[in-house]
Amino acid sequence: MGVIETATSPWGQTVPIHIQFVLIWVCAIGGLAFLIGHAIWLRFFAPREEYQPTAPAGEVPAKVARHSLAARLFHWVMAAAMLTLLFTAFAPKLGYQFPWVTYHWIAGLVLTASIVFHIVHASFWMDFWSIWPDSIDVEDAQRRWKRATGGVAPPPRKFAKYPLENKMYHLAIVAAGLSVTLTGLFMMKRVRTPFFTRNPYLFGDMTWGLMYVLHGLAGVGLIALIMMHIYFAVRPEKLVITKSMITGSLERDHYLEHHDPERWTVATASRGTGAGA
Repeated sequence: MGVIETATSPWGQTVPIHIQFVLIWVCAIGGLAFLIGHAIWLRFFAPREEYQPTAPAGEVPAKVARHSLAARLFHWVMAAAMLTLLFTAFAPKLGYQFPWVTYHWIAGLVLTASIVFHIVHASFWMDFWSIWPDSIDVEDAQRRWKRATGGVAPPPRKFAKYPLENKMYHLAIVAAGLSVTLTGLFMMKRVRTPFFTRNPYLFGDMTWGLMYVLHGLAGVGLIALIMMHIYFAVRPEKLVITKSMITGSLERDHYLEHHDPERWTVATASRGTGAGA
């Protein structure tokens, strides 16, 4: 069984039209397998975390600011839009019939607007590079891998504002999110909306087919990505991070235990309770 559905055009050309429905289950089951495997690894095999000692942090405020109100609003609007998109895309495949196309493109426009806002906000009002992997992240990942597999390596350094796994997840969600958004905007030309004049002949059959395939692959990829995101959000040791996406701040003790003040500088208590974005 292939992973792409094909059809024959009026000119006898075989063109892709969508992904196979079975890929939905592949991603869902794959995501579930990862969650189970990760939980078993942490429970029975993961070594105890050790970090290099860090320089004194100075007078750290009791509440360390982590996410601004704008960043938190973006996160929850994007989350609602993505969940709506996944539900409206795949529920009809499971037999639930409703006017899903309208709800789907509305959620798509909300997601697009939130992404545009986030790009502008992150570029001019936040530390844009804080979420991207750097050489220290890569070196520390190698150290963790050696120590986890029985090798000898120095302890890794404490994290910057975002650990490497957060940064890698961000890269994956950026790739999937931009793929599904850009293809979805073009696909809106094939349906009637108040914003675009319908024009199903904008591209040829092959181009439309490849666009639908990419849209579908990104969509099923988001199933696994969102499953992993929710899993880590509700893990007991990660709840403090999840709480910060609601309140905007972390406790001082968590900051000092897990983060390097030289890699993530926060304002001292005497200067207020701000933090580097």
